[in-house]
Amino acid sequence: MITASIRWSNGGHDFLTNRYSRAHTWTFDGGKVIDASSSPDIVPVPMSDASAVDPEEAFVASISSCHMLWFLSIAAKAGFEVMEYRDDAVGSMQANEAGKLFIHRVTLHPIVTWSGDSEPPQDEVRQLHQKAHEECFIAHSVKTEIVIEIK
Repeated sequence: MITASIRWSNGGHDFLTNRYSRAHTWTFDGGKVIDASSSPDIVPVPMSDASAVDPEEAFVASISSCHMLWFLSIAAKAGFEVMEYRDDAVGSMQANEAGKLFIHRVTLHPIVTWSGDSEPPQDEVRQLHQKAHEECFIAHSVKTEIVIEIK
């Protein structure tokens, strides 16, 4: 079972005029609490907290994180030692057939630093990423196109 606790409180703001804070918290099963909010690109500050994580950012991060975790596992099993993995993932929104915005594409930009002589050839790196994509639970759970741009 996967759980997350979401908590929001009005805090005395004028709710009925839609000028209330969207700031809230996410609490996960290990006890980690994350400050969350709507995106300031959607709901302007001060009703949004620009320093908090918004759901769209979390969505992109979850895809990137899932891919990375599978990539690391697959690389280790193949005998390739990874020293560092970085990704500056980007989500793109557009309107669907009903005119509703959705995250239609997430582009991953993984940069892997390998240990010494364990760097695989570029075609094998692409295969490792493809296998990671095929195993990622999040990738199987969304209709969003996921693109992996390897440098």
